[in-house]
This record gives sequence, C-alpha cells and structure tokens, in this order.
Amino acid sequence: MSDNKNITLYASVASPFPHRVCLALEEAGIIYDTIWIDLIVNKQEWYEKAVYPAAKVPYLVYGGKKLQPEDSPSPDAVGIPESLVILEFLADAFPDAALLPADPVLRAKARLFYQAVETKLLPAYFGFLFLGAPVDAFLGALDGIQQLLPPDGGFAVGQWSIADAAFMPLLVRLDVMLKLAPFTIASVAQQAAEALQTPRFARIQKYKADNMARASMAKTWDEDAATVAAKQRMERFRLTGKINSDLTLPVPKQD
Repeated sequence: MSDNKNITLYASVASPFPHRVCLALEEAGIIYDTIWIDLIVNKQEWYEKAVYPAAKVPYLVYGGKKLQPEDSPSPDAVGIPESLVILEFLADAFPDAALLPADPVLRAKARLFYQAVETKLLPAYFGFLFLGAPVDAFLGALDGIQQLLPPDGGFAVGQWSIADAAFMPLLVRLDVMLKLAPFTIASVAQQAAEALQTPRFARIQKYKADNMARASMAKTWDEDAATVAAKQRMERFRLTGKINSDLTLPVPKQD
C-alpha cells in the first residue's frame, strides 16, 4: 500500500491535531502536500463544499490527482479524518518508517499512551485553557502523562513513535498559551508556568527538549504563527464562546 500515491494534508495552524500528522509524515520521510485552511478568520467555504463536508482538520487525502486549493479529490482517492486514525493509517501504510515499534508489547504501550493523552489529558487541557478549570487539576493530568514516560529518558515508548506525535503539539501550544495568558487563565498562567519548571516536571521538560531537537519539530513548529493563531482563537472565544466548529460554550466570567 505504500506505493508512490499523492498525499495531501488539509491542516490549520490554529489546531494541534494536524500538527500530529505533520510530525508523523516528516518522521516517515513521506512526500506530501499541505493545503492550509483558516478556520478562524477567513474560513474557506470551498473546503466544506468540495473536500470535506465536516470542514474539520486534519483531513488526509490518499491517492488520486495532485490537489490545489478549491480542487475536489478524485473519486478514486481515499479521504481520512481524525488525527489518531490518520496516525495509525500512516503506521500501517508505511511499515518501513517504523512509526510504531515492531514489538507488539511496545505497540500496545504506544497506543495506551496516546489514548491517555486523548481521554485524560485533552479534557483537562481544554478545561483549563478555555473554561477556567483549576490549575492543580490540569497539572495533575499532565503529571499523569509524565508518569507514563520511561523514567530514564527517551520518548513515550523508548524510540520515537506516533505516541509522541499525539502529545507534542499539545505540549508546545501549552507554552504559547501560558505566555499569552489570555483572559481564561490570566490569574494562574504564571503559577502554571512556574510549576512546569519545578523538579516535579523535570522528566516532561527533558522529554520536550528531546523532541524539540528532532528535525520533524524544527520543520513543523512555527511558534510565531501559532501565537498569532492562538490570539485569534481566544478572541473569537471571548466574543462568541466558540471553541471549534462543533462546540460553543458559555464564556467564563471576565475581570
């Protein structure tokens, strides 16, 4: 299945989820095209009409013709949504890239790791950043992920895998948000930032540094662009309560 088919990724700087896929594609050395979608300021209607009716990102098109913005994928192309589904697809479609370990026990551990990120960290992450959930609850959830890391170093399961692709985009965007200190976390951003620099989180800081040293992060992470997108996203939330295309919530009280 890993023949030379066209691969197009629809992505947005504003979301950590396409970043997961970019990391995996870069680590695998796969040739692909990226079409950037603005989901906040100037949402492209053609994306919903011509490509993906749910209009979410990431969305990966596998096969078919080479795509340009506003093109519809070929009838013989396969469209795949959802970042974790795409990560597993890439691991299966390109086995030589070793995006998951060959050892079945380590493969299971990798899947358990990114499921923990998805089901335990992610709700605490968005609850803290958007809804004013207690900082200690978020730090506890982050510490829970830290406890899953090998204690003596390395990546989520020792060698780099899609488990790391699932986690790192959240970790780097956390730094951006703590620096911005938007209205939802203005009173606790400094407390959280300082806590992350204490010995309690030494393992996760080493883990982050090891990931940041990889070429895949250097190529896919633009902190300045992510900062601009985060400002736009938080301003939209402040004005409308909209977190994404599916979710609008009451805006926390603003001082």
